[in-house]
Amino acid sequence: MPGGDRADGAKRNHESSEARKPSVDDDPDEADAETRGRFTPESWADAEARYEALGTTAQSVVRETARAMAFEKAEYDDRVTGDVVETARQALFAETLAVRVADSEAFEAWREAYPGDVRIAGSDSVDRVAWHVSPPAETAVAATFQSEPDAAVGTVRRMAFNRIYRDRLSPTGDAA
Repeated sequence: MPGGDRADGAKRNHESSEARKPSVDDDPDEADAETRGRFTPESWADAEARYEALGTTAQSVVRETARAMAFEKAEYDDRVTGDVVETARQALFAETLAVRVADSEAFEAWREAYPGDVRIAGSDSVDRVAWHVSPPAETAVAATFQSEPDAAVGTVRRMAFNRIYRDRLSPTGDAA
């Protein structure tokens, strides 16, 4: 698998009029992949509903964090902006995304069967891969790693939010 950040197979199956919509179930050997997280939106409406639902949770997290930091009311009013709450919502959404973790062989087998775009970050000289599939976007993002699966899962979640979901879900599409 070539290293670096790239789009791979983007047109391979989409050029055919018989291309099917990618599915999170396109893993030929699910037993070889561990899944971390639970949320894989099956449609943009699912993603939008989940993102919207996390608004009040984000407000609560920010409020309680500011309270733990002993912000005075004036400091809270000055520092806790809509952008701060939006950033918390983005992080909460990303942290719930389902990410698969497997060895490179299992990932390559899955990728060969997957008809959508796959963007991969990292090196081809490592043994493991973490990836998230977005059915509504018909794309997946992946990161290779050797020995830090938690870091790779975090990277994939940030990649997924920033490259797949941000423009569609965030009010401005901008980084908060």
